[in-house]
Amino acid sequence: MSAAGGGIYTSHMRNEADNVHLSIEETVRTAEQANVRTVISHHKTCGKNNFGRTKQTLSQISEAQKKVDLNFDVYPYIASSTSLLPQYIDKAEKIMVTWSDPHPECTGRELSDICSEWNISIESAVEKLSPAGAIYFQMHEDDLQRVLQYPGAMIGSDGLPSDRFPHPRLWGTFPRVIGHYGRDLGLFTIESAVAKMTGNVAETFGLANHGFLKEEFFADIVIFNPETIIDNADFSDPVQKASGIDAVYVGGQLVYSELNWTGKRPGSLISVEYC
Repeated sequence: MSAAGGGIYTSHMRNEADNVHLSIEETVRTAEQANVRTVISHHKTCGKNNFGRTKQTLSQISEAQKKVDLNFDVYPYIASSTSLLPQYIDKAEKIMVTWSDPHPECTGRELSDICSEWNISIESAVEKLSPAGAIYFQMHEDDLQRVLQYPGAMIGSDGLPSDRFPHPRLWGTFPRVIGHYGRDLGLFTIESAVAKMTGNVAETFGLANHGFLKEEFFADIVIFNPETIIDNADFSDPVQKASGIDAVYVGGQLVYSELNWTGKRPGSLISVEYC
């Protein structure tokens, strides 16, 4: 969809490490030239050399917001997930193999332990395991918290349901933001945490009649206990239901209750309308 048609440019920037500032410049330049609202997917600064750089990148984003319609989403973990690739090896403090076609027995193990067991280099292990997936621990907690707290930031899981050994963000993202970062650490109010994953998203993407509890809006509702909601999924056991969620309604129909899916699928395509 074009800018004239109310399109939105969503960028998974080409560099989130040493040249992250250049990637932001490129994204902003594209937004300016196309005159289109823009979202950076999933803002972070990767690699040990870039710990602390969110101070710079968030300032850069704030300046850009004065001239373009710009926002970003973030997931609440210091590890990312993608294919097991040699170019990411040096940037991560720890790497966990999530799946391997030739060596499925290595699923869930740290790459360094596999190298020791096989008595080979990391590069050789990557070649031997591939095709494979991995989780890369390559961000700093201080950076993550700084990005989560940014006004208007959106929460997104970036989870892949088809993963054989998924990143825990697939099961834990939203309760983790509310329970851990909102309630336990006090980075923001629970109301603000909810807004980051509902109203902020609806307004950014132009989701008509979604994101707010209002008359005539779609009744997409999660009922949870603010005192007990928390993620249980972790990197060793990622497929774990969260605690503290009593019920989920989609379009007014109950789809999740008492830790179980009700079997209903009332969801539909969401219309997008921009002002």
